[in-house]
Amino acid sequence: MLKTSYDFDQAILPAGSSLKTNILLRFRAEIAESPRRNLNLSLVIDRSGSMAGAPLHHALKAAESVVDQLEKDDILSVVVYDDEVDTVVPPQAVTNKAALKNSIHRVRAGGITNLSGGWLKGCEHVKTQLDPQKINRVLLLTDGHANMGIQDPNVLTATSGQKAELGVTTTTLGFGQGFNEDLLIGMARAASGNFYFIQSIDDATEVFSIELDSLRAVVGQNLNVTLELADGVSLVDTLSLAKVSQNDAGKTAIALGELYEGEDKLLGLSLLISSAQVGKLPVMKLHYSADVVQNDLIQSVSDTVDVFAKVGTVEEAALASTSHIILELSRLTIAKAKETALNLAEDGRHEEAEQILRVLVKDFRDRGLNENFEIAEEIDQLEYFAGRIAQKALGNAGRKELRDQSYQTMTRNRSDLVGRGVTAGDEVYAMPIVNEVGSGVELHCVREGGKLRIKVMTKGYDSTKNIQFPRAIRAEGARYVVEKLELSSERTFYRVHGNITRLTQPGEPDIFVAHSQSRSTNTGKASKGPASAADLAATDTVGESILVQCVKDGSKLRARAVSDGYEPDWNMRFPRSVREEGMLYVVDEVKTAPDGKSYIACGEIKRFVQPTITN
Repeated sequence: MLKTSYDFDQAILPAGSSLKTNILLRFRAEIAESPRRNLNLSLVIDRSGSMAGAPLHHALKAAESVVDQLEKDDILSVVVYDDEVDTVVPPQAVTNKAALKNSIHRVRAGGITNLSGGWLKGCEHVKTQLDPQKINRVLLLTDGHANMGIQDPNVLTATSGQKAELGVTTTTLGFGQGFNEDLLIGMARAASGNFYFIQSIDDATEVFSIELDSLRAVVGQNLNVTLELADGVSLVDTLSLAKVSQNDAGKTAIALGELYEGEDKLLGLSLLISSAQVGKLPVMKLHYSADVVQNDLIQSVSDTVDVFAKVGTVEEAALASTSHIILELSRLTIAKAKETALNLAEDGRHEEAEQILRVLVKDFRDRGLNENFEIAEEIDQLEYFAGRIAQKALGNAGRKELRDQSYQTMTRNRSDLVGRGVTAGDEVYAMPIVNEVGSGVELHCVREGGKLRIKVMTKGYDSTKNIQFPRAIRAEGARYVVEKLELSSERTFYRVHGNITRLTQPGEPDIFVAHSQSRSTNTGKASKGPASAADLAATDTVGESILVQCVKDGSKLRARAVSDGYEPDWNMRFPRSVREEGMLYVVDEVKTAPDGKSYIACGEIKRFVQPTITN
């Protein structure tokens, strides 16, 4: 029912003292074909002001796509939240998909972000329909920071763990660049759920589909591993993202969460062996248990495996074939290095963080692993992030990308989740530009499954092959000219050689110059309004402006900033003539007033009109 296997990073370990080695443990639930488990699902969607326009449109379309993929025996509820929490779909069987989608379709953007209120309501709905034979899950989507209700990340994370113990698991989805990734990852980890970074607004449907595929594939839960290490063996590090603790017997206990059909759950460990003699070396007893689907029911299974290493002479170890699991261990090692480097950088130890990544790059190249395209891609990523960290310019987008890449690799074994990242490197805007290909090779940057890939456009090359290309100058839609492409030693992918320039065709607008130009400078003067709100110009986009909402406060109408990054309870100097309860406005700029505890609306004010959502 639950099978396990293991491999060391060296087929034969060298005899001697103080040996450091890595081991990869695999767990897989193998079950006879049976009907998929039904879902008890609550979608909790942020409709705060910062989601207004295209983000909310795509989030709702993604939610409607979830309805299309559910079956009549699944239970669905839908909660939306800003400062108020509304249940637009109470818990019910998915028997009338048109009605469910119509309820989602009518959602419109509102005020500030009461994340805790929306999430707890979703948990409440799942709990009312709780069934241990179903997958009981809350999918929480947000694009911003919690600025109303429970806001303490520690409290929210701990509560997520408590809800999971009661049977309600949370998956979190961060939308765009404004959310708190540490909070969302923390909540997902505490609940043994999943986390996703939706980088592009039109990526939402695909990411929701990945999560639904995962939920359908859950065949085991609560995978727990206990390590009983042999004498002379100690645990240096855990390469997979898991809950690690010491049990009452002083042994290391590791919680790995869910098992998915057809997908190995990987546990990478770094071990120190004080002394290894030639022969068969006992390393540990591995005790494991999980709740697995068996005969269409959830049943507990457990077992113990004795782990041994093969030890030979130094010469035998050197001549032994390379372990077939080296690539999988490399992925985990890279992910762990990214996590460590980010933590060091945030402690102000930028030089150490940079060195961790650069040393790893050198090690991979010295071992020839850069001849594998996936590792070659990771080397580009590591060099890019090392450079950004060295310049203390990782930025919000880079941080999210780095955290997401590390998280996905250390928790899942899916190629469509690792290495995702579509944020353009700043260097693309400063590249030299040419207007013709000449004798060079034309390349094009496209987005595939959340990843930036480079494709060859010039005839005479294999357009199906991948291209190793510097991560720092990748940007979706960009075209380049390179001097030449050369095949890797195993002829599986191309490498770029020589100078790289960006290509723009004569007469075509340069989207990257336009993107890098800032919007018109605001005068900084306080806004003045016309006679009434009806006289304001209308817009259905927010862009880089600020969203403001008018609310009733006792007998007064107050204006407040609902875009992320602003204090939601501060008063605002705002033209009284255009104030209407519940109305949303787009303002060029919001400045802090001289008193330091209120705002001033500056520049042009427009009336925000919710965009029309079409099927």
